[in-house]
Amino acid sequence: MDRILIRDLSARCTLGVTDDERREKQDVVVNLALSADLAPAARADRLDGALDYRAVKKRVLSVVERSDFHLLEALAEAIAEACLESPQVSEVAVTVDKPGALRFARSVAVELVRRRR
Repeated sequence: MDRILIRDLSARCTLGVTDDERREKQDVVVNLALSADLAPAARADRLDGALDYRAVKKRVLSVVERSDFHLLEALAEAIAEACLESPQVSEVAVTVDKPGALRFARSVAVELVRRRR
C-alpha cells in the first residue's frame, strides 16, 4: 500500500497526569503514515481523487489543540480516528512524542497502527 508521510507536526495541548503537567499546555510532535491507494492520483496528476493531506493535518491539529487527555496513548488514538475519517485512508501509523517528559531522555513517544474496519 502507498503511504503519505506527515512528519514532525508540532502542537501544544493539555496532556499529563500530574497537576504540574496539566497546569500549562505541553509540546507534542506528531508523525503520521497514511496508507492509501495513491495510484489514481499519481496517474492523473490531478487533485481530483487525491488524498487531501492538508485537510488531514488540519483535523489532527484541531484534535490535538483541543484535547485534554491524561495519556499519550489516548491522544494517539484520537489522532488515528481523525485520520481514518478520510475515506481514502485505509490504515494509519501514528507516533506522538512528548519532548522532555523524562529526565535524561529527549522524548517519550507512543506509536500505534489503526486500520479501517
